[in-house]
Amino acid sequence: MPIPAQATPHGELTRFNALPRDAAEAALLPCCASLAWAHRLAAHRPYPDLDALLAAADEAAYDLTPDDLSEALAHEELPSLPGATAYSAAGTALAAAHHAYEHRFGHAFVICLDDIAPGEALDHLLAGLRESFGTDAEEERVRAAEELRRLARGRITRLVRNLPPGRGETPDAARRESVANSPYVPV
Repeated sequence: MPIPAQATPHGELTRFNALPRDAAEAALLPCCASLAWAHRLAAHRPYPDLDALLAAADEAAYDLTPDDLSEALAHEELPSLPGATAYSAAGTALAAAHHAYEHRFGHAFVICLDDIAPGEALDHLLAGLRESFGTDAEEERVRAAEELRRLARGRITRLVRNLPPGRGETPDAARRESVANSPYVPV
């Protein structure tokens, strides 16, 4: 009995799979800033489809060492939200809560807002910050790792969908913008 042929990757994933290894790693780092995570995903290409890439990203995220997680969290920033400008009451509350969080836990607060409607994002973010203050450092690190994994999934999806034709070599700023957090992108 013949062995079934492996599925051919979709066009958008074909571009990602075709990147040179160092370019693939560089493209992945804005999704999750762990070098080990990006190295592992780039090394296991080609991926037959986006679901396979996302599954590999999940597995790599679950396998992050404490140092890898610290490395990734060190590059995270609190998402900017419409209506939460620096001079608004919401912006002031958000900045103060985030500063207190960083002081207590030693890293930026991370939360995936991909499936939250834009009008609910600020409330969801502030509620998440409040809940975090009720946890100990180890519980919060587990929560942060899970949110980082969810963020990476959305960022990878946007990366693959926005990778330009050709070799996929884009300036770093354009690459970061193409995978930035979205206040409402179902993935």
